[in-house]
Amino acid sequence: MNTTPSKTMAALWMAGWLALMLVMAVAGRETTRELSVFQIMEVRSLIGFVLLLPIIHRSGGFKAVATKRLPQHIARNLVHYCAQLGWFFALTLIGIGQVVAIEFTMPIWTALLAATFLSERMTVWKIAAIVLGLVGVVMIVRPATGEINPGQLIALGAAVGFSISMALAKSLTRTESALSILFWMIVVQAVVGLVPTLHAWTWPSAQLWGWLFVIGVCGTFSHYCLASALRHADATIVVPMDFLRVPLTATAGWLLYSERLDAWTVFGAALILFGNLLNLKPASPVTAARAVNRTPPQATKQSGRA
Repeated sequence: MNTTPSKTMAALWMAGWLALMLVMAVAGRETTRELSVFQIMEVRSLIGFVLLLPIIHRSGGFKAVATKRLPQHIARNLVHYCAQLGWFFALTLIGIGQVVAIEFTMPIWTALLAATFLSERMTVWKIAAIVLGLVGVVMIVRPATGEINPGQLIALGAAVGFSISMALAKSLTRTESALSILFWMIVVQAVVGLVPTLHAWTWPSAQLWGWLFVIGVCGTFSHYCLASALRHADATIVVPMDFLRVPLTATAGWLLYSERLDAWTVFGAALILFGNLLNLKPASPVTAARAVNRTPPQATKQSGRA
């Protein structure tokens, strides 16, 4: 499916992803106080399915989400489901700022997977964005002792899972629409989580239903934004933009839950922003021409469908 490469459009879609994921982190923190993670994930999928129906209808019905790559969708969403479970569970054990910060070991794995399996080029600017982003994350987290909290290990495992999911999602964007990717994410995860949800089900209070609706909206449309961003740019460009979620979440944690926010956090956020600005730097005409000359005709044809 033809999509014009555009770092600007990728950045705009990622701005939507950042805003929705920030709200979902707060909503997740509130709901995990009373409900099981399985229940939160299942209700999120069901709400997302209802929200998606008008978009599917406007796009021509369910034929708009038909796919010939169902095994790839299932594989991607099994990995993503496990990672998302870990992410929500980690919110019950450590602060939201730390969960998101640990999650940002993800770009290391994503960059390696994208370069290895998707043939994406690692430029100096991409490497610089990843390095500066990771340095910024370390400044924000600053582990003061050698103690390892189980929540940190769970968050780290979720980060690895998200990186695999990201690489698989980028592969799917070569032939699948953002709507199709989102639809199959919701369907696969709803089926996988049905049995454990029924086993752990408790009726939420009226207030928690509000938070669950927020999670459903944010969880659904954040992934639409992410899939759309991946259709406009390589994963190694899109992922470093997501580093901005670290200082944003740290700020939310400070304002809402009295989690720390100090000069180190501000400086780390500045490094993350600078790395993103470097990553958005356009390639020089000479570099772009060399990249085109090195690309085989078949690869050029394939990349046009991304």
